[in-house]
Amino acid sequence: MIEFLNETVLWWHWIVFGIGLLILDMTMGTFFILGLGVAAIIVGVLDIYLGLSFTVELTIWMILSILAIAAWFKWFRENPITDSGQSNYRLDTLGIVMEDIQPHSRGKVTFDTPVLGNTSWHAISKVDIDKGTRVQIVQINGQLIEVEPLQS
Repeated sequence: MIEFLNETVLWWHWIVFGIGLLILDMTMGTFFILGLGVAAIIVGVLDIYLGLSFTVELTIWMILSILAIAAWFKWFRENPITDSGQSNYRLDTLGIVMEDIQPHSRGKVTFDTPVLGNTSWHAISKVDIDKGTRVQIVQINGQLIEVEPLQS
């Protein structure tokens, strides 16, 4: 079988195969198959100058394809950055403490603008915050809002 392929697969077969993969990639628009097509064209060009056996050609194509796929995953793949829930929602919102907040215990805060549809929320803090103090949202943890005193 390998002897048959050594005699039948010529350099231009690789280039046509590579161009076919490039055309296929154009229809998909993912740039994933692009590397496989470029690798096939490179193997075709190498075969023109070096007269490689089919086994060596296939090995070079596989190595170049693996490198192209690794490069695609590193640089071209979309990596959407998302926030879980509302953890960073409206961190710039200011409010006034209505009930004293002790470290890691609940107090009540009324915000200047609605936060997730409500202006009054239970809040926690890592520091003591007295009633009437202006605060800013640090993080939203489920139904609790973590606040810190506004730095003047």
